[in-house]
Amino acid sequence: MNRKTSLEKLEKTEKWDVIIIGGGATGLGVAADAASRGYKTLLLEQSDFAKGTSSRSTKLVHGGVRYLAQGNVRLVREALRERGYILKNAPHLSRKQAFLIPVYSFLERLKYSAGMKLYDLMAGSQQIGHAAWLNKAKVIESIPGIKGDGLKGGVLYYDGQFDDARMAVSLAATCTDWGGTVLNYIRVIKLSKNDQGKLNGVIAKDEADGREYQLKAKIIINATGVFVDEIHQMDDGSKERTVKPSQGIHLVLPREFLETTVNALMIPKTDDGRVLFMVPWHDHLLAGTTDTPLEEHTLEPRALEKEIAFILNTAERYLKKKTSRQDVLSVFAGLRPLAIPAGDGNQKKASKDISRNHVLQVSKSGLITITGGKWTTYRKMAEDTVDKAIEVGGFSFKPCITKHLKIHGYFQSENKKEWNVYGSDWGKIQQMINEDPVMGEILDEAWPFTCAEVAWAVREEMAVNVEDVLSRRFRVLFLDAKAATRMAPKVAEIMKKELGKNEQWKEAQIKAFEELASGYLLSTGIPA
Repeated sequence: MNRKTSLEKLEKTEKWDVIIIGGGATGLGVAADAASRGYKTLLLEQSDFAKGTSSRSTKLVHGGVRYLAQGNVRLVREALRERGYILKNAPHLSRKQAFLIPVYSFLERLKYSAGMKLYDLMAGSQQIGHAAWLNKAKVIESIPGIKGDGLKGGVLYYDGQFDDARMAVSLAATCTDWGGTVLNYIRVIKLSKNDQGKLNGVIAKDEADGREYQLKAKIIINATGVFVDEIHQMDDGSKERTVKPSQGIHLVLPREFLETTVNALMIPKTDDGRVLFMVPWHDHLLAGTTDTPLEEHTLEPRALEKEIAFILNTAERYLKKKTSRQDVLSVFAGLRPLAIPAGDGNQKKASKDISRNHVLQVSKSGLITITGGKWTTYRKMAEDTVDKAIEVGGFSFKPCITKHLKIHGYFQSENKKEWNVYGSDWGKIQQMINEDPVMGEILDEAWPFTCAEVAWAVREEMAVNVEDVLSRRFRVLFLDAKAATRMAPKVAEIMKKELGKNEQWKEAQIKAFEELASGYLLSTGIPA
């Protein structure tokens, strides 16, 4: 998956079957589906793949216990089924995760035990474990960091976990494996139409060099998450809101706060009515998430003080070790693109109560828009979207194959406790090191990443700048912002050589990354 090669293909292709705008979970899923069915597919992303919401999730592949409590049985059953497909098709990027729900009363035991058994049953043939009751001693043994005050026991259940940004990169590669084309840092600036007012292409600008491309296609798909309404405005000038952004933040703490790298904690009812997870992830502890309605959206949202305080205060109720701002290694925020059902007053509805079901729309010009949903259901969203594209575009029907489509890098590891995000590509990276031992040098003594992996990110994963590498290829910015800042100069130096840039570019990259990383550190002051 090379950017230069993809740009050359962009120039040579006269007309595409499908152009997808947006390189997050939804858009990449659509691209992989369309390409694997044999349609001529192009995906354009204005920034990096999964730059927005799709790299900022709670890293769970799950049915959604909260949605079960809301009575949204259809969504839960669909998500549990899709969870099974992800675990089966991307074992190098996902795995089964044990969760414990702490219980403090007999009524809670009855409610959560029954609820989680129902949750398991709803998974049907995709069930990955059996809920069970654990007494107080077993709960403390499983999560030594939990407070024992008032604890009666806990309910053990199983769900899935994954690496969201790495999954996005692998989906992009899956699309190219099947003959599709994906490009990051290409921004759609205009939609083009024929004399009958039907869409027939886009005008897009390469953010790297300013070059503009006029691209023709039979179908245009809008999969831009919280930015879908901007594309609607390009289409018909409409200013109607179809998406309500809701911000969720996560704090990253040292793993010692749970005193386990195996089991996760799920708090089923917090002060704002959400569930809160504390999950071991890449040898750290991820705590989140919040649900804060916002009026504006951006590619780089910032956590609010009230959100930070909420997570720290909630964690302190359950953990023996006191949590403080000084313990936070990184804080990141993401915006959920919640689809607003038309005409039912949901503009004023609390974001936590808006359904995560996905919604498909087709405009008069033929623009197909997919909104809502969540990472776990990305495959089903893509299948529905491509089916709609076949209908609107009058394509000859080709069945969806993604239920059993192995994601790029597919690899079954014997050690399920360690991540192997490169999967089958790891051997190629090792070959780079064998051919040039310098490539095997470690970037930072506290982290396992090598020079070869930076070069690989540029050559095969379309990394364009230092942020792409340290944020979404390595995940270090999300796990430890200070460590990421420390690694930036070495990464910039390697990328300078790989991309043929000069020293001025390198220094600008380091400065830009340091400014970005400061927003992931609490000490720099987060807006109230």
